[in-house]
Amino acid sequence: MSIIWFSHPSGLDHVTPTGHPEQVARLHAVEEGLRPLKLDRRDAPDCSDEDILLCHAKRYLEGIEAAAPEAGSISLDADTHMSPGSLIAARRGVGGNVAAVDAVLDGEAKAAFVGCRPPGHHAETETAMGFCLFGNVAIAAKHALDRRGLKRVAIVDFDVHHGNGTQDLLWNEERTLFVSSHQMPLYPGTGAASESGAHGQIINVPLDPQTGGAKMKAAYRDKVFPRISEFAPELILISAGFDAHRNDPLAGLRWEAEDFAWITDWLCDIADEHCGGRIVSTLEGGYDLTALTHSVRAHVEVLKERSA
Repeated sequence: MSIIWFSHPSGLDHVTPTGHPEQVARLHAVEEGLRPLKLDRRDAPDCSDEDILLCHAKRYLEGIEAAAPEAGSISLDADTHMSPGSLIAARRGVGGNVAAVDAVLDGEAKAAFVGCRPPGHHAETETAMGFCLFGNVAIAAKHALDRRGLKRVAIVDFDVHHGNGTQDLLWNEERTLFVSSHQMPLYPGTGAASESGAHGQIINVPLDPQTGGAKMKAAYRDKVFPRISEFAPELILISAGFDAHRNDPLAGLRWEAEDFAWITDWLCDIADEHCGGRIVSTLEGGYDLTALTHSVRAHVEVLKERSA
């Protein structure tokens, strides 16, 4: 049984301003990393408005639709931009996540990877920010819970930036466990360990700048993996940002590609124990193109090997 790779050409039509780190070339880097793995590749479908409304307010969706330009580019904030192709690319990201959850829960594969852009983990209930329009992973979690009948979904976000959007969207959701490891201080300025959600179901693991693999592994062994195992999830979702790599230009952690593989292998162990190996991973950050190629390959290669 192979891992399923969801992607869509519309991601190439989400064009950001010249010099922006969240650029079209990121998808080419992912392609270079994953093509040799010979995965079951599928087009990410469009989503429904109802999918987006699982997490976002209707007026927010209407505002994003109204803001979408017919030509040129518009800025939602200093970091977050839309071109004529951005809305459909973002919708395919949501649709890919929903389809990935369905494929895994229906037994088509034990694991799936959604390689779409723009990313999603900074998008709050009514605020686009941090390159993100819609909360892909939070929507996937709500889909699994509200529509597919799961009772417990765990989300692990190892992007170097705090997943403030996922935290906001799931703050009151006691059926989820959300874990975010991230550099602090760093954008967006949230993610203190004291931010624990309405039901104590949010675990933030701030890491000091220059934290390398050894300290990261100790933090995950002590603070992350035991809590996920205790939660006994029926599905694990991953916000897979690769900008904690030592060569990434936007942050200052010191991870290597092998460190992402290490986390993935541990999460596969937990998934095997509690939820039949079911994992859906979604691309978030990663802005050094060579590091992204190597890191995404290391991550997905583990998912493939563990899904065989």
